[in-house]
Formats: sequence, structure tokens, C-alpha cells
Amino acid sequence: MSDPLEQLEAFAITAPGLSRISARELAGIGLEVDAVEPAGVTFKGGLREVYAANLRLRTVSRVIVRLARFHARTFAELERHSAKIPWSRFIASGRMFELRVTSRKSRLYHSDAVAERIERVVRQATGGELAEGEPSEEHDGERAQLVIVRLDRDECTVNIDSSGALLHMRGYRRATAKAPMRETIAAAMLLASEWRADEPLFDPFCGSGTIPIEGAMLARRIPPGLDRVFAFQQWPWVEAGLWSRMRRDAETEILDDLPAPIIGADRDEGAIRAASENAARARVDGQVEFVVSPVSEASVDAGPGWVMTNPPYGVRLGTSRELRNLYARFGTVLRERFEGWQLAFLSADHALEAQLRIELEVLFRTTNGGIPVRCMTAKRIDRR
Repeated sequence: MSDPLEQLEAFAITAPGLSRISARELAGIGLEVDAVEPAGVTFKGGLREVYAANLRLRTVSRVIVRLARFHARTFAELERHSAKIPWSRFIASGRMFELRVTSRKSRLYHSDAVAERIERVVRQATGGELAEGEPSEEHDGERAQLVIVRLDRDECTVNIDSSGALLHMRGYRRATAKAPMRETIAAAMLLASEWRADEPLFDPFCGSGTIPIEGAMLARRIPPGLDRVFAFQQWPWVEAGLWSRMRRDAETEILDDLPAPIIGADRDEGAIRAASENAARARVDGQVEFVVSPVSEASVDAGPGWVMTNPPYGVRLGTSRELRNLYARFGTVLRERFEGWQLAFLSADHALEAQLRIELEVLFRTTNGGIPVRCMTAKRIDRR
């Protein structure tokens, strides 16, 4: 008789607006996409596929595995079905665990009461203890195993986290500039724009270097999860040999050099210093060029290629008048020095976009740091 867990139902959680980009990414690494939803992408496979998703996906926030789905209108039903879950495959004897419970339009509406019943079942099955405090979004997966329970119209779904810390936390960005963007958003810009590794890439507002570093990792085929740890490595069911082989195979695929220049610029000397330190941890130091330069002096001795950036929005940085002048100056620089290049940038303000005087279209919509933003693009920057 085959093991029912050999075929897992996994869900790759994404930031708003990124699920279709992530679905293409999953298919690109050979995973079978089952469904694309606003919150993420369902895919099927075994441990190999779960490992691969965590190791290689650049635009996904977390990978969870669905352990059970059942109807529960009473606590007796909830406990009976929860007790059937093979908890010991995912939570080692005596290991701490965390619970994240939500309930919507269900008879069992009190999430704390639901959590108490699930906690009791898990403790009986594993001898583990519930970790103190609320699980954080940057839960690391080493101290405790995260269990996610969702009740929606009396339908209960129980998931186990395979990632640990959110997947945008690659491990290289310890030094950050003001208003940093998440690595997953930067990767989404690169993938959605269809930037090619043989095209120059320039970020004139690079901050801590996220877009240039993500571009260099993509160009050199460095998997984003290569140098970090995951929650699944603590599972009793883990296949350590398989995981080690997958990491070794990924190492052999890494290219030695960048096919084209990748440059980041920022007027803040501290930001450039932080970007250089981050690049070193990301294995791309000495390959990405970082320069201290205001946008008014931006230029690249190569191209055409892509200008890709995350300029100030005005929500956290700067004032309205200063930002209008900054965007107007940015637009002038683009038209005069980057004619024939392509453009992609995050924007939270239609009025600031208009200051560029460049014809734009929306590539995707998402949130960055809780701020609704659009990725705007121009297929060609023209002098006019």
C-alpha cells in the first residue's frame, strides 16, 4: 500500500497580485501547477517538490503543506478529525510548535477555543509544547514548527509550514536603507518584465541593493534559498540525503560571471555601503557595481537595457513638491540619457508618474511595506 503522504498538496503563498507571476515561475522549475488563486498557487508533488519550491522560487512568501481538510461544526468533530493527522511525521517528539488560527463565518467562531483543541491534539500526538507568544511573520522555523488552521464556512483546513522564515528573507540583507523593498517584489519585477540576463540592468535609486542583487542572482542562476535554513529540515519525515543532493546540484548550475553589467546607484553613501555588504553575502560581490550618485548624474556606459527601480513614493519619504521635482528630473534624465532603454518601477502615485512624461502601462499591482503599489513599465524610452 502506498504512503498517502507521497503525493502532497502544497500551497505557495504570495503577496497580493503576484500569484500569476509565481505560477509561471513554478512551471518554469518543473512543478505541476494545480490552481492559481489570489493568495497563491496550489501545486502537487512529494518532498522533492516541496524542497524545490523553497530552494528555487523567487517570488513566493511561504510554502505550506495541506495536512487535512474536513467539515467541523462542533469541537468534537474538530478534535476527532485533527487526531487523524499524522502529526509525528512533521513535529518531532517534544518539539515546540506554534499555532495560527483564523475563523470566518463558522460555528466554531472563537479562534482561541479552536487553538486550544488543536494544541491538545498535537501535544498528545507528539509530546510537544506550544511556544509562548504569537507567531510572527518572520517566524524562523527553528525554534518551533508553525501550524496554520483556517475555518471558513465550517470547512477546516490544517496546514504545516515548510519554509520557516518568510522566503523573501534570503539571508543576505542584514543592512537596509530607508523604506526597503522585499526581495520577492524585486524578483517579481525582473520576471514579469521579462528582463534577460544578457541585457544591462541599472537601478538609480538602489538603496540597499535589492533589485541589482536579485538580478545578479537570477542571471548567475543562484537559487534564493541556497544559503538559508527551512522548517522542513526539522521534520522527522525529512529526507536529508535528498535535500543535500538537491543543494549540491543547484550549486553546480551557478554561472561564474554576469553576461551583462548590473549597476546600482544611490545618492546616500551609507546605502551604497550597505548594498555592497549585502552583495557580498549574496555571492555577487565584485560583479554588481554600486556607485554613489544622485539621479541627476545617472548614466551607464552600456546598453540599451533596463532601468528598473523603486523610487521614493512620498508616503514615507520626502515631500510632495520635492518628489514632483525629483520625478520630473528623473524623467528628463531617462529621456536624454536612456533613449531606447526599457523602464520598470514601483509607483504609488499617478501624479508622480505623470512627471516622467513617458508613456507607461501597468505590469502588475501589489503591496510593498503595506503600501498599495503598481509596477509601471515602458517598453521603450523615447526622447521627446
